[in-house]
Amino acid sequence: LGKPTARQERARPGAAQHEDWPGFQYDHEAFLGKEEARSFDQLSPEESRERLGKIVYRIDDNKDGFITTEELKTWIKRVQKRYIYENVAKVWKDYDLNKDDKITWEEYKQATYGYYL
Repeated sequence: LGKPTARQERARPGAAQHEDWPGFQYDHEAFLGKEEARSFDQLSPEESRERLGKIVYRIDDNKDGFITTEELKTWIKRVQKRYIYENVAKVWKDYDLNKDDKITWEEYKQATYGYYL
């Protein structure tokens, strides 16, 4: 298990510097997904380290013990795609007012702007 180092120790000479805007939480959620990030916030440092180790193993597609930029990009895209699908499923019921598995323009307007119309 690797030990995290201070930010300045991780930067390679000549590498572009990472801006912390919009902040740690943004990176945390991009890497883990919103729900998973929330669950990590409740863990002790030891539990968090153990679970991250398991996630890193899943990210390492070719199992060579290293994570490439492409493997990390693939992982983050997968996490974000899962978040999008989960989010759509959660809000679908709010927009499909007559529960026919279709959202009409009228249903959308009512769910989005209902109290303004």
